[in-house]
Amino acid sequence: MEPLTGESFFWEYSRLDHPCFGDVLAAFAREYDHPDDMHIIQLDQSAVHRAADLKIPENVAFYFQPPYSPELNPIEQLWALLKGRLSNRLWFDLNELQQALSHQLRQLTRDSLRSLTLRQTLIEAFSWAGMLGQAA
Repeated sequence: MEPLTGESFFWEYSRLDHPCFGDVLAAFAREYDHPDDMHIIQLDQSAVHRAADLKIPENVAFYFQPPYSPELNPIEQLWALLKGRLSNRLWFDLNELQQALSHQLRQLTRDSLRSLTLRQTLIEAFSWAGMLGQAA
């Protein structure tokens, strides 16, 4: 998710390991392969995100947040929202839960994602880095 614009890119896998993460990065890089664009992805310090043999696309750079600080990552706001909407329910099977999750993600608009994830500290950081442009 891009907090300044609310643009999002979601990809679902049945597990989280570095080959799957590599696939997501490759798909992201293909989707956003515009000349002169560089994309900074904020990540936690999971081993999946730091695997030595992970292929990082040329148009992607990682920003690793400090350990044990999920409150700094905008995606955590989305996970909290989705957990609230999907918890305390008995799911018939994993497929039913996946369909409900996909439905919830499709309901989110750019404006709702922006409102959910954009924080003053991010605005200040983007401004300091000269990355605000027209998105703010």
